[in-house]
Amino acid sequence: MTVDPDANGPAGRAAAPASALQRACARLDCWLGVATEWPAAALVVAEITVLFTGVVFRYGIDRPLVWTDELASLLFLWLCMLGAVIAQRRGAHMRLTAVAMRLPMVWRNRLEALAAVIAALFMLQIIAPAADYAIDQIPITMPALGINGFWRTSAILVGAVLMLVTALLQMIRQATPRDLAFCLPGILAVLIPVLVLAGTPIAFAFGISTITYLQFMTTLPMSIVVSRMDEGMASIVLLAIPLFVFLGLLIEMTGLAALLVNLMASLVGHLRGGLSYVLVCSMYLVSGISGSKAADMAAIAPVLLPEMERRGQPPGEMIGLLSASAAMGETIPPSIVLITVGSVTGVSIAGLFSGGILPALVGAIGLAVVIFFRARGAGASRAERATGRQIGRAFLAALPALALPVLIRWAVVSGVATATEVSTIGVVYTLLIALLINRRLDLVRMGPLLVDTAVLTGAVLLILGTATAMGWALTQSRFSAQLVAAMAGVPGGAAGFLALSVVVFAILGSVLEGIPAIVLFGPLLFPVAHALGINLVHYAIVAVLSMSLGLFTPPFGIGFYQACAIGRVAPDKAVHACWPYMAALLIATMIVAAVPWLALPGF
Repeated sequence: MTVDPDANGPAGRAAAPASALQRACARLDCWLGVATEWPAAALVVAEITVLFTGVVFRYGIDRPLVWTDELASLLFLWLCMLGAVIAQRRGAHMRLTAVAMRLPMVWRNRLEALAAVIAALFMLQIIAPAADYAIDQIPITMPALGINGFWRTSAILVGAVLMLVTALLQMIRQATPRDLAFCLPGILAVLIPVLVLAGTPIAFAFGISTITYLQFMTTLPMSIVVSRMDEGMASIVLLAIPLFVFLGLLIEMTGLAALLVNLMASLVGHLRGGLSYVLVCSMYLVSGISGSKAADMAAIAPVLLPEMERRGQPPGEMIGLLSASAAMGETIPPSIVLITVGSVTGVSIAGLFSGGILPALVGAIGLAVVIFFRARGAGASRAERATGRQIGRAFLAALPALALPVLIRWAVVSGVATATEVSTIGVVYTLLIALLINRRLDLVRMGPLLVDTAVLTGAVLLILGTATAMGWALTQSRFSAQLVAAMAGVPGGAAGFLALSVVVFAILGSVLEGIPAIVLFGPLLFPVAHALGINLVHYAIVAVLSMSLGLFTPPFGIGFYQACAIGRVAPDKAVHACWPYMAALLIATMIVAAVPWLALPGF
């Protein structure tokens, strides 16, 4: 899924306002940005403080605080909704742009107008149900804090109103009358494939489709949509997403990621194709302490790609390897997708974190084999071998960064912190390293990092909320039962089901990306896998690997286009270079599917 680099509008075309109305809208939009970004940044800091305080009091001085989880849950829903508002304002909601970006500009503008209209319609439909839902929560008191549930659930109402205002401002500022006239037939064709392929943010495509189904096919109240959205976003486990995202951004800012890359380069950078090995190893290590694939690529690419190009590596080859390396690292903890899987399916997140390491290593070995054979015929120059002293210095400099994933894993396995709380330990550790050792803590950049964290949180969690509502609607429509029956009846038993799952999740990964796909189909297919005797940790790892193949494989895999944008290489130059690496990952996925032990080292 893409995030638009322009913070002023989804299409990057917010020209200077020409009319008094547009100027007024521009001023209102600026005020809206201030009113949402600062509170969202403050909420990220508050969440880190609350959870880390809970860890210190529980394991440090043996005086647990009973109210920390409730307060974190209350703040989290507000963070999700404010982040969703900022994402709407910045055009940062997840969407499929592979089709829309190939169209002429006039049609791209019309599709942007359609996306804004769909967002406005969805929010307009849920404002009244959100108000009813918040009022219904008044009699329900949070036991530890002693306050009623209205203060938490009203976040959905406030977020819906602010997103409606934002969408209306975008329509006034950026859409022409012809663009808006095009939206009428588009709205009448409210079908998920049409909306997704047209570039409508996936969250709104799910939401408007669910509301349309309820309005025309049932007599159920719209408040069900809001309650299901609350259910999808309420899990305290999901709080790990913004915290690990912030940790990944912090690691990049403080230079810890660059230190890991320098260590790898000193070890194998002198070999033919050595920097390609460094890229794979660096992505493996950084994935273990970031949790966001876009953040991983953004941390590694600026450090390695210029030097690889200087040594004669073709730009397309670099992007193909960068994309494949990101796909390889999708199961390395603390992967956001793994956290989502654990939240929606009930599979142990600690088990998923343990089970994802070896499968990613199998993928890394497969990529290394491809690099070896492709480097033999390449004319890339080599670098001088690093001396023992240089390697030692690089190791000492990178030692704090190497200790971070070890610290995170130890904290989870030993029970010092939960999968949600452990990220706060990583944040505090990274801040201490930056202050006391690296001396690279840029306080000016801290505000934008917090806001970026809130944006990604809102974009991801809004998808989870609307996908949960849509999953409920699919269950009511009997589609879920038909899908489960069809997949359960596949010949070959467990092996046949696993093989079909690889294909299905690869397709879903290319169209929906991992998170919405797993929210929609995880609760349906995981019980089938369990009934067939497949270990759910093993099945989850296979599903995530398969989705990563679809996510990073052209022509539809949006992760591939993210890699191209980060590396500043035209997609046409990198398409053909991707295939050998993706073939290696496909073989690795098949090996993991056939050998469950690789995903179950601790069982």
